Amino acid sequence: MTPNIHLTTAAENQMSKQVQQEGCTAMRLSLRAAGCSGLEYILEYTNEAQAKDLSLSFEAFTLFIDSNSYEQALNGLQVDFQQDLLSSAFVYQNPNKKGECGCGISFTV
Repeated sequence: MTPNIHLTTAAENQMSKQVQQEGCTAMRLSLRAAGCSGLEYILEYTNEAQAKDLSLSFEAFTLFIDSNSYEQALNGLQVDFQQDLLSSAFVYQNPNKKGECGCGISFTV
């Protein structure tokens, strides 16, 4: 199954750059319980998938997606990378999100 997750060009370029700097071949996207609303996104460097991970292949890296997280709340996710003079961050546009905490770190589905 091909996951329904989209990376903008900016996100793809940034992930490619970070993977290369870390000497890895992939990143892994998952969710964990955290914050005041319930869930937060986790991006980790890796060289191999975990059991049951889904994957998306890009020119310079692979994005592994935790299948439980995908089923719970990642289907339809769009990931962007935004940068300004003071900060830079991956920005997640999630159609499954029903609410988020005031600081914007955690969300509910």
